[in-house]
Amino acid sequence: MRLSGSARLAGVIGWPVAQSLSPMLHGHWLEQYGIDGAYVPLAITASDFARSIDGLTRAGFVGFNVTVPHKESAFALAAHHDDAARLIGAVNLLVVTPKGLEGRNTDAYGLAASLTQHLGLDVLRGKTAAIWGAGGTTRAAIYALAGLGVTDIRIFNRTAAKAVALAASFTGLVAAKVSGAGYDAWSGKDVTVLVHTTVAGMKQTPSLDLSLDDLPAGACVLDVVYNPLETGLLARARTRGLITVDGLWMLLHQAVPSFEAFYGLKPDVTPALREKLVKVLQGG
Repeated sequence: MRLSGSARLAGVIGWPVAQSLSPMLHGHWLEQYGIDGAYVPLAITASDFARSIDGLTRAGFVGFNVTVPHKESAFALAAHHDDAARLIGAVNLLVVTPKGLEGRNTDAYGLAASLTQHLGLDVLRGKTAAIWGAGGTTRAAIYALAGLGVTDIRIFNRTAAKAVALAASFTGLVAAKVSGAGYDAWSGKDVTVLVHTTVAGMKQTPSLDLSLDDLPAGACVLDVVYNPLETGLLARARTRGLITVDGLWMLLHQAVPSFEAFYGLKPDVTPALREKLVKVLQGG
């Protein structure tokens, strides 16, 4: 990696941030493409977030990825927002522009790119999708699925009222029909893709115990959790012969627009990069 006094500087901000795979991911691309730049982890508390952004911007940083607990603060701090950030209501990418900070959201891009990679470009057009969960990632999933041409999006959540309210908030904002219900109403009938957006199944915690039996043959199950790579949900889906997509693919793809914004080059998601991150997750 080449680093000079003119290097483009970027980083990931979180509290904590030590667990982030983003520095390794972006570092791989910086080295691969021989870019004069650096990408660093920035452990910043919520109370220091705004003034840290100001100081780092003054120091010449071109942008930042933002993770928990700062996504809502980043949204409020941004002077401008892209369509995805505006509709999702959260920012995970801040880009320094002549007009001020621009807040973007790349989660929807990462999810859509993961599904396209495994299913093809137009497979979901006119189809039905289901989402388990009703949090911030669910909003990104709705945006992504609607953008892929899904016409019927069904949200299922432990608290039915939250799912119903989330669905209602998208009325008129996306072309797809969006509805919400409780887990007790879950049915996989006619569902082409199921997206799991909760933290269930992460780090040895149990996955949601909902049946996959009525999902059609050839359906796809995407779990946003990437540690472990194969959650209990994905293991059950694989046993049924369904298409499975782990959360690491989403992590890889959502980084692409960030890297392009920081360094002016759209990187490739390659098997070598994925394997490097898999080894880290497996403790190798």
